[in-house]
Amino acid sequence: MTQQSSHLSDLPHKLQGGNPNGVKPKYIALIPAAGVGARMAANVPKQYLELVGRSVLQRTVDCFLNCPQIDQIFVVVSVEDAFIDEALAEHKKLTVLNCGGATRRDTVQNGLDVIRNFSHYQDHDHILVHDAARPGLTPALVSKLIEAVGDDVNGGLLALPVVDTVKRIIAGQVETIDRTNLWLAQTPQMFSLGLLSRALEMAIVVTDEASAIETIGYRPKLVEGAMRNLKLTVPEDLEFLKLFFKEL
Repeated sequence: MTQQSSHLSDLPHKLQGGNPNGVKPKYIALIPAAGVGARMAANVPKQYLELVGRSVLQRTVDCFLNCPQIDQIFVVVSVEDAFIDEALAEHKKLTVLNCGGATRRDTVQNGLDVIRNFSHYQDHDHILVHDAARPGLTPALVSKLIEAVGDDVNGGLLALPVVDTVKRIIAGQVETIDRTNLWLAQTPQMFSLGLLSRALEMAIVVTDEASAIETIGYRPKLVEGAMRNLKLTVPEDLEFLKLFFKEL
């Protein structure tokens, strides 16, 4: 595809003003796609691997394109990305930002900065940050997250309760951990645009967007996700995901 925002000036100017009373927030998807996916041991970053006739990234984007609640999708890639043009089809609701950073945190922050400063979206609008390598997401899961979080200022994320017995090793000794109340975080993770930007700026250690939100005193809501929304990490994951994308 032709990268739609190689220059920041291509984006609309930001409108002025705060959150008007009674105005519902818009929902925006932000997909960080600047990683290399070293554990896949592939010759291209994992988001560009083929998944039943389309790239993993295209499958991920397709989910949001099929969500009526989503107003716009921003995909953030590295400046030197050489694969995006072939991996992603153009769409009026899709914008590619060439401002990816060295870390996921940097990539998300850079994307938020562009959206806040060069688009019409406001700080009260909601941003759904989703891993490029989670192509198993469905519109139903996105709707579930949006509806469950509603107008809760804490935001929320998809997650799965831990069902397996959990072990850990300390000083060479194995012990069992109580799995009660343990969850595995997934994405999307949804927060207001201004809140997430501020949280990422203030947090010292960030493992995901929710962890940044937590460090400034908010408590995101956990909304049960699905196994198919796993993150593509090792080659076996790709084989599992193919089960959900068989051609009819």
